[in-house]
Amino acid sequence: MATALLVMAISVFGVCVAAPSAAAAPGFTVRDTTIPGDGGTPLRARVVQPTGRGAGPFPLLVLPTPWGTPNLAYVGAAARLAYESGYVVVAYTDRGFFGSGGQIEVAGPQDIADARQVIDWALRNTPADEHRIGMAGMSYGAGISLLTAAADRRVRAVAAMSGWADLGRSIYPNQTVNRQGVEVLLDLAHLTGRPGADLRRMEADYHSDNTPDAVSLTPQRSVATKVAALNANRPAVLMANAFEDSFFAPSQMTDFFGRLTVPKQLMLSPGDHVSQELFGAAGLPNEIWDAVANWFDHYLRGLPTDLGAPVKIRSADGGGWRSFPDWASASTGALGYYLGGPGTAARVPDTAALTTRPATGWRQRIDAGRDTTADSGTAFISGVLQGWLNRPVGVWTPGVNRADAAVWAGPALATGTTVLGVPRLHLTVTPSAPTTSLFAYLYDVDAAGQGALISHQPVTLRDVTPNRPRMVDLVLEPISWDVPAGHHLELVVDTVDPRYRSASRPGSTVTFGSPENDPAWLRVPTG
Repeated sequence: MATALLVMAISVFGVCVAAPSAAAAPGFTVRDTTIPGDGGTPLRARVVQPTGRGAGPFPLLVLPTPWGTPNLAYVGAAARLAYESGYVVVAYTDRGFFGSGGQIEVAGPQDIADARQVIDWALRNTPADEHRIGMAGMSYGAGISLLTAAADRRVRAVAAMSGWADLGRSIYPNQTVNRQGVEVLLDLAHLTGRPGADLRRMEADYHSDNTPDAVSLTPQRSVATKVAALNANRPAVLMANAFEDSFFAPSQMTDFFGRLTVPKQLMLSPGDHVSQELFGAAGLPNEIWDAVANWFDHYLRGLPTDLGAPVKIRSADGGGWRSFPDWASASTGALGYYLGGPGTAARVPDTAALTTRPATGWRQRIDAGRDTTADSGTAFISGVLQGWLNRPVGVWTPGVNRADAAVWAGPALATGTTVLGVPRLHLTVTPSAPTTSLFAYLYDVDAAGQGALISHQPVTLRDVTPNRPRMVDLVLEPISWDVPAGHHLELVVDTVDPRYRSASRPGSTVTFGSPENDPAWLRVPTG
């Protein structure tokens, strides 16, 4: 991912910087420099300034880089913002990476202090306007931008793309380790930078399977814990995320968005981490970066740009943008199902039914610790295939081993239906081991049994009393998905997923049930 971004940025950069010398003003200049960060730590930076627009002052945009990339990551976008809109743009390499000094602090206090020092430097050394300051970034840069806006009132607008709100929830969702995501981030850190003490401690805890201690450092690095400060500072906040993001799942962003009282906009679209805004960073036409430019033009330049609705959504399996006044308004109805017992889905052998009436008194036991053909795909790759080629994570549902997974099938849908919002699952679970992981998958299934993954969610039951029933309420990831007429929904729950670190023990079991006083159910929102 980092290599692809860098190669594209460099290739576009040659075109971008040549334009001003051949064309009449307005134009821009580009210079590389070193900016002293917190404690004097040198930060490598690329400064793009507009020319032919007078003496200024000009609105300032500060762009911290994504994890594992240098300041070239934004070279195309920075040039367009300076040339087309007259911004002073300072893109800098975060401490600990590539040519910048220091060590990787994982969006710690020194990273926020660095961003504030970059703002100070730009106000002293460029024709930047102290009253019109914005920050933008992808991934790591998005997180640092939001955290800086919570700490510094000078930041009046933010564009956070593929960012996080709750870092702990991202790497440890429902007490389940996001194994592939964590390992990709750790490998990039060692390949492109110098891990600091906190990151080395987190890595050691991760490898020793002591994840609770590893995530103890994340609240300080999560803007979800700083909502009050962000609301008090009142920057205008734009967030753009992908439904299939392997590193920062969208549920944390929708929850965070609902808590903001500042001017705000949320864009959700198909794809994986940074995949939807990647080409825009290199300067190529891109609807996410177009929205970012409009956002800053409106809030920093005072232009009457049409920002559209506060919430914009594109279905994960294709289609255009839909607009809503808020996230809650996106869901206008729901498909309510109850979970039936084994063998109740007459048209699908060895499968339970999703019914419209409560089904109670049944029990179904599966073996734990053994994988099935149902899974959430491969980090980054699966989401990119979904976003770019509309190729979802698939499974032939009749081939899912019923000894190792519970499967429920719903009735065929008479009309096309858009699943839009947050699916929720409630059922009773009796594990035979003190620690067990469960993985729930919601599929769009055609008449031949071929399923496309709509949404999923892990949960790990830790330190529970074996063989004692307990209720599990599981909130799947937000999604917009168009289910064609004639297809039906299927729910699969198993105990192993290669993307995550499963705590399920081979030889143990999990028993699902639906007590008479507490029926098991699945609620699928529609819009």
